[in-house]
Amino acid sequence: MIRWVLVIFIALTLFPLLLPWLKRLGIGRVPGDFSFKVFGGVVCLPFGSTLIVSALAFVIAEFLQ
Repeated sequence: MIRWVLVIFIALTLFPLLLPWLKRLGIGRVPGDFSFKVFGGVVCLPFGSTLIVSALAFVIAEFLQ
């Protein structure tokens, strides 16, 4: 359980940094991703994309075991 919490935390930490590059691939614009303009800046909360990335990480981990 703690492993998945760590994976989600890392994904939420890295996602905003990688978002400009990932938008070219279509990630970051799925249902469940929220973007807000606050004080002239954009705040992105990629909940839907984080679930997709976590599922892909799970599938890759299962194949490697």
